[in-house]
Amino acid sequence: MIQQRTLKQPVKASGVGLHSGDRVTLHMRPAPIDSGLIFRRVDLPDAPEFHVAPDLVNDTRLSSTLVKEGVRVATIEHLMSAFAGLGLDNLYIDINAQETPIMDGSAATFVYLLQQAGIVEQNAPKKFVRVLKTVEVREGDKWVRLEPHDGYKVSLTIEFRHPAISKSSQSVTIDFANTSFVTEISRARTFGFMHEVEMMREMGLGRGGSFDNAIVLDEYRVLNGDGLRYEDEFVRHKVLDAIGDLYILGHPLIGAFSGFKSGHMMNNKLLRALLADASAWEWVTFEKPEQVPNSFHRLQPAFVSI
Repeated sequence: MIQQRTLKQPVKASGVGLHSGDRVTLHMRPAPIDSGLIFRRVDLPDAPEFHVAPDLVNDTRLSSTLVKEGVRVATIEHLMSAFAGLGLDNLYIDINAQETPIMDGSAATFVYLLQQAGIVEQNAPKKFVRVLKTVEVREGDKWVRLEPHDGYKVSLTIEFRHPAISKSSQSVTIDFANTSFVTEISRARTFGFMHEVEMMREMGLGRGGSFDNAIVLDEYRVLNGDGLRYEDEFVRHKVLDAIGDLYILGHPLIGAFSGFKSGHMMNNKLLRALLADASAWEWVTFEKPEQVPNSFHRLQPAFVSI
């Protein structure tokens, strides 16, 4: 049986919010079978619980933000990507501010902390969402798509005309049957351009951004002294974002995701379109070894641990 997973013990992460600039601490704690992923604003005693779901994403300006009864939990995509990559199904995430900490701008710190806390299997089958037919969302020249696939695969293309982002490094396909989320995706950092900083600040965004938590580019080059972690770190970070955005579904996908110039808004619209078409997906559990698709046997332990 492919089982649900939670943490062995609680773990804490502290840092600054990328957009708010606020100091924030979150505690991640084990949760019972079938609880799902639950965010709680512990600084607001009367705030509602957030059981992650696509219809709670109501702000996608440079991040994915849950909004319920006027209460916000912002910039959850990197944390959600870590949950997805480690196959976590049931967790309480208690946060004392409106935005998760950005840490180093990737999912790597979250992955490390979660692994240190320990991950345990629970005596219940993991629930997957299997894509049964192609679902696509288009806006202008941007598009995102989910297609049937015997495993989990992500393909993305970005488009930036910038000397530091070569044309050959703007497309990537990651098949998690033979690629590790931890080594190949989790360390890819968010990025931004100096000329966008003033605009972001006017929107109330990017107040916590720095060279410590983002790749920063001027008109010609990467300004970070340590350079890039991957040659194609920019598009790999977009893959990291997409994995996190898709995991707001609350369950792992069996299917192939692809996109061109996609972002948080498009990713969320795709999830909503999938769920709106009952013929496009189905619930799946694997309670016997012979039920598991062949490619799932090859998935790396650092991605849903199948």
